[in-house]
Amino acid sequence: MAPEDGSAGSRPADEEAEAADARPGWREVLREDVRAHRGELTSPGLHAVLVHRFGAALPRMPRSSQRAARVLHRLAYVFLRNVYGIEIPATVQLGRRVRIAHHTGVVIHRFAVIGDDCVLRHNVTLGARSDDPETYADQAPQLGAGVSLGTGAVVAGAVRIGAGARIAPNVTVLTDVPAGATVRASPNEVRQRPAPTT
Repeated sequence: MAPEDGSAGSRPADEEAEAADARPGWREVLREDVRAHRGELTSPGLHAVLVHRFGAALPRMPRSSQRAARVLHRLAYVFLRNVYGIEIPATVQLGRRVRIAHHTGVVIHRFAVIGDDCVLRHNVTLGARSDDPETYADQAPQLGAGVSLGTGAVVAGAVRIGAGARIAPNVTVLTDVPAGATVRASPNEVRQRPAPTT
């Protein structure tokens, strides 16, 4: 039942204002990104995250500066892709303090969701299982907070990786992973070569 003073109508706006106040400003987000990359301002992973954040902010920029900003973003994106080998489209939902620990070969589905405090290493792919244009957007992986992806890990399709999960190197994940779980590849099999007969 709504209060008689009519304050119920203003409550959602108040909650939205509180939520907006609770969100960090862009300066704080950038400081967190630098700290997540251990303060290494020359880190290609940091550059990729910063270019992504710039691209994601484009729709909120004034119209008068959007055209030049889009050109600048596109040039930086192409540089990152061609020189560093990192592709993070501006449409990816990237959490706070995400760290790309090693660059080269990092490819992210354009509709992927990456939670806060995730770590991605080189040759990580978050992609679709097929290139069917009708289902492509629905095939985006989702990583919860604090997920760690080892070198060469592949997460393909509409897979959810729970918070705090660890994906070991060279693992291909095609099904959901519960929070806190560790996924490892099968152990290597070592076979002794028979001694040559003389």
